Amino acid sequence: MDREELLSATPEDSGAPQKQESPLVSLEKDLEFYAEAVREVAIEIMVEGISAHPIFIAHQHEVNIGELILNKEELNTDWTIQASTLEEFVEKGIISKEKKEPFLKVYKKPEDFMCVFVIVPEGANFIYYPYKKGRG
Repeated sequence: MDREELLSATPEDSGAPQKQESPLVSLEKDLEFYAEAVREVAIEIMVEGISAHPIFIAHQHEVNIGELILNKEELNTDWTIQASTLEEFVEKGIISKEKKEPFLKVYKKPEDFMCVFVIVPEGANFIYYPYKKGRG
């Protein structure tokens, strides 16, 4: 290997080919970091009667749903989080009216889990991330 190749080599280049780290690894790190703030927003959404079903959107680009609550640029993290509700997801057609009831059947208790709609280039999906017990 010549000097140029050594300088441009990354740790992944050495040894066996490794698959790229899943974006979900950085998402989990950010969700852990954000958990307390997200939980406060979820409680606020429920207490103010906005919705009994808060949904948070995690993304790395720009989305036109929800309210920006945690900006990756300002916080030096990998993911931006926006707050939304089941009602907005139905209104915007992300969850069809026919899918609302099945969605509610699997929706986890918002006091214990954040419902996160994760948007990646390959698509989007819902995950439930538990808040840490014994905090706050």
